[in-house]
Amino acid sequence: MLENIYTTGEYLKNNPTWHSEHSPWKARQILKIITKNKIEPHSICEVGCGVGEILNQLYLIMSDDVLFDGYEISPQAFELSQCKKKDRLRFYLKDFIENDSSFFDVVLAIDVVEHVEDYIGFLRKLRNRGMYKVFHFPLDMSLQKLLRVKPLLRGRYDVGHLHYFTKETALATLRDVGYEIIDCFYTGSTVELPVRSCKQFLMKLPRKLMFKISKDVTVRVFGGYDLLVLTR
Repeated sequence: MLENIYTTGEYLKNNPTWHSEHSPWKARQILKIITKNKIEPHSICEVGCGVGEILNQLYLIMSDDVLFDGYEISPQAFELSQCKKKDRLRFYLKDFIENDSSFFDVVLAIDVVEHVEDYIGFLRKLRNRGMYKVFHFPLDMSLQKLLRVKPLLRGRYDVGHLHYFTKETALATLRDVGYEIIDCFYTGSTVELPVRSCKQFLMKLPRKLMFKISKDVTVRVFGGYDLLVLTR
């Protein structure tokens, strides 16, 4: 079953790096939105932290008075995170929503919501667990993916995406659950990071050029972008 792939080791088998190669880039995006909105947190929590590399990168680039806590339900990912533990960087093998009552200045849910079966219930419970919340949504619903279909199914079975978002549906979902949207912007890993396939390479230039003309239209048609959202 899809909800068990994180605890049985199947997810790690399909994704042996747990996407940690993207973590420095993701950490920079998170720091960008926090800094832009003049937030100076003293405690940061990441729900579904994987192998912990995003928090490790934030630890390296943020103030030395910030405490970092990562929560993960996968025993395999948790084990891989242990080599990164430090005095101000801790990891827990537990469900943050169900088995912890801590409150943080900033709670991160980076590429997590799309994996959660009851994502509405998850968002409701998460809302009161931090002063600010930062979400990163993959925007899987684009014209080129709908026409090709296979990328959507690959995302479902290779990386466990159960839900598919556009910018508009992601923001509407957060508002429906009671979040106040403070800021958001597109992030473009497919145009800013090394590409993994010939198709991604061929799409890189048109995505970059069209993005300068119309961001929303580019994302809806070509895809390749995600959404970072800061909420209260």
